[in-house]
Amino acid sequence: MSFLGSVGRYGAAVFRHRGIAATAGAAALVVVAGGAFAAIHQRSGHESLASDSSPVTHAKPAPPPGPLHIVSVSPASKRGVNGGAPIKVTFSSALAAQTPLPSLSPKIAGDWQVSGDTATFTPTVGYQPGTTVTLKIPGGQAGMTGAAKSAGVLKTARTVRFTTGSFSALRLQQLLTELGYLPLSWTPADPAATQIADGDANAQLAAAYDPPAGSFAFKGGYPADLTSQWRAGKDNMLDAGAIRAFENNQGLTMDGVAGASVWAHLLTAVAKHQANPDGYTYALTTQGSSNESLQVWHNGKRILNTPANTGIPASPTADGTYPVYERLSFQIMKGTNPDGSKYADPVSWIAYFNGGDAVHGFYRYSYGWYQSLGCVELPPDTAQRIWPYLTYGTLVTVRGPVA
Repeated sequence: MSFLGSVGRYGAAVFRHRGIAATAGAAALVVVAGGAFAAIHQRSGHESLASDSSPVTHAKPAPPPGPLHIVSVSPASKRGVNGGAPIKVTFSSALAAQTPLPSLSPKIAGDWQVSGDTATFTPTVGYQPGTTVTLKIPGGQAGMTGAAKSAGVLKTARTVRFTTGSFSALRLQQLLTELGYLPLSWTPADPAATQIADGDANAQLAAAYDPPAGSFAFKGGYPADLTSQWRAGKDNMLDAGAIRAFENNQGLTMDGVAGASVWAHLLTAVAKHQANPDGYTYALTTQGSSNESLQVWHNGKRILNTPANTGIPASPTADGTYPVYERLSFQIMKGTNPDGSKYADPVSWIAYFNGGDAVHGFYRYSYGWYQSLGCVELPPDTAQRIWPYLTYGTLVTVRGPVA
């Protein structure tokens, strides 16, 4: 009998009677009629899936958005707002493409754009300082609408009001420096981030409220009598002189105050690169019992150092720093002498800086000591030479013992 025949005849009986079992993954040797048979137990299909695969999990679908509501409004503050900044309204879920949009009063040019859950207004040119703005967000039947049906429309309309702040003194200084009305240079902290493109009027407006960071440095060899008066970000005499010079060149009333008209012209001048055509001049008068002098710097270089006269005790020249506010090539200067008599003197090349005090030319036997009635007197030919530099807004400092 063959081996295969034996297995065929007896194998079943052997397994039944002897109760031979093969454990999972192991082989059992079975002796059948003098032969051997290797039996390997195979795992069932169910067992293989259970041991070889991780449990399958299914993500639960996100619940539909609830009723549409406002999450935030920017600007969030009520006062001191940057009038050139975008206005944003953020909602609890995405907005429909054709949703009604908020409105602004006063109206200005610009565009509303919807992106996801936010509606943003970007002005073409923003609001001026001190403007109270009313933002109305529509609600109810004609209200703002969510993209999902479950979001629906904004149930209740909302009104938000805010007031724009003031333009920055620091930005005023930066722009006057850029145009050459201050004896300084200004370097932005991050040139790439603070570069404002030509013609971007709204970016310039926004920077007027919130100036970029940077640092100032004096140009040339100006004396401490000038440099010590500088205050970055704060009003100072250098600003007053620069504003007057700018006002004169722009055909504005010279008052030394950066009002709305000055700012409007300044932003336009920056966009058009209208630099100061006169350069920067500074004059320093040193008075005393002898060796009185006038020194003048232009664009950082000293261009004059000459003897001068200042006021006598009965009519002294006051110490201080003042901007030139009037210029005349010739005048009959009239007034009262200390003894009560009247005078009418021909003077030339006049630059008034403090009330009736002026730098001008006048013939004297000598110069360098107290002998005027308050003015800073120069030899006429010297006054003529320096007069073109003593333009409107030029600062004149007087220091030293008053007679």
